[in-house]
This record gives sequence, C-alpha cells and structure tokens, in this order.
Amino acid sequence: MNKSVVTNLIAALAVLGGYLLAQPVLLTVGLFALSGAITNWLAIHMLFEKVPGLYGSGVVPSRFEEFKEGIAHLMMKQFFTEENIERFLSQQGNAEQHIDLQPVIEKLDLSPAFDALVSTVSQSSLGGMLSMFGGTDAIEPLREPFMEKMKTSLSEISQSDQFYELLKAELEQSNVIDDMRLKIEDIVNQRLNELTPQLVKEIVQDMIKKHLGWLVVWGGIFGGLIGLVAALVQG
Repeated sequence: MNKSVVTNLIAALAVLGGYLLAQPVLLTVGLFALSGAITNWLAIHMLFEKVPGLYGSGVVPSRFEEFKEGIAHLMMKQFFTEENIERFLSQQGNAEQHIDLQPVIEKLDLSPAFDALVSTVSQSSLGGMLSMFGGTDAIEPLREPFMEKMKTSLSEISQSDQFYELLKAELEQSNVIDDMRLKIEDIVNQRLNELTPQLVKEIVQDMIKKHLGWLVVWGGIFGGLIGLVAALVQG
C-alpha cells in the first residue's frame, strides 16, 4: 500500500480513537500527525498537479519550457563542451586507443572505384589491346578481388599512426568542433521538442515518487511528536 495513504490512515485512526475514547493526548497527537502528513501530501501533489485557487501549484508542468531549456543547457554547457570534445579526440588519437574504422570500411561499396579503373584502362593506350581480349568484360572477374584488396589496404592505412595524426589534426580544427557541437545541439533540441508537459511530469514523478512519499511519512511522525509535546505541556 502507498506510504502516504498508510500514514494518513494511521493519523486519522489516532484522531478517531482519541475522540471516541476521550483521550486528549491521543487526539492531539493524531491531529498534529494528520495535519503534518496531509500538508506534505498536498505540497507533493501541488508539484505535479494544478489545484484551482492555489497559486504556485502545478509547478512541474507550468515550468515545462524552462525544464527543457535546463536540460539543453546542461547537455551543451556541461557535457558537450569544446574542451570535452577536444579531450575525447585527443584520447582517440593515442596509438593504443585508435578508433576502429574496420566496420565502416567493410560496408564501403568500392564498385565505383573498380568502374573508374576499368574506364581509365579502356580510354588509355591499353584500350585497343584490351578490346582484342573481349574488352572490359575480360577484366570483370577481377571486380571482387580488387574490392577485397582495396578494403584490406584501407584497413591497414586506417590503423597507422600517421593516419590517426592526420585525422586528429583535421578533427581538432575549431570549425570542425563548432560544426560538431551544432549538430549535437540540433539533435538534443529535436529530442527535447518531442517531450510534452505530461511526459515531463511523468518522468519527474516516477524518478522522485519513492522519495517524496517519505516526506508524508516524516511529516506525520514529526507532527505527531509535536502534538505529543503540546499535549504534555498543556497537561
């Protein structure tokens, strides 16, 4: 059962018991506990729901745009700073931390490269000789071996220290980093624009509901203790 409901129920039973049994101390403890629990429960409810007549309620949905701006500011000013991007690129430039480009190279379609090679050969002085042996169709069986050899060569080049130094130098140029940050910012803003006030409310509510429930519990406990002190002082 919900902690808030249990706390309010116990406090209400204390009030009822104190009243029916004519026990002033129990009644005072129950009233103070109930007031503390209900006050905290109402405050939590007002964070997420708009209550008519209560100014400041529904603060999470009403501050929806500020919430989004806060997330965007956090992402761009804390995580994707120019220094962090440069640090990442610098780390990736170390020989022992090379970026693995092998998966990208494997997906490359090198058919246009082979077609360009065939076109170059056919238009050269070897074109006439090639036509004597069936023309460009004669070297078509070399397409797959050529592409495999090219991929192997590209893979070897991409793993060299010289290649990484050149790649690092290009990526660390200010305009490259600026363009990268702009693209990241566009992605972040696009995702944030997909959020709705209801979704933001549910996200925040799910994150802190467990902890906010204890506010009601402690409100009831401290309210009850204050009520006990008040009853003893009056007695």
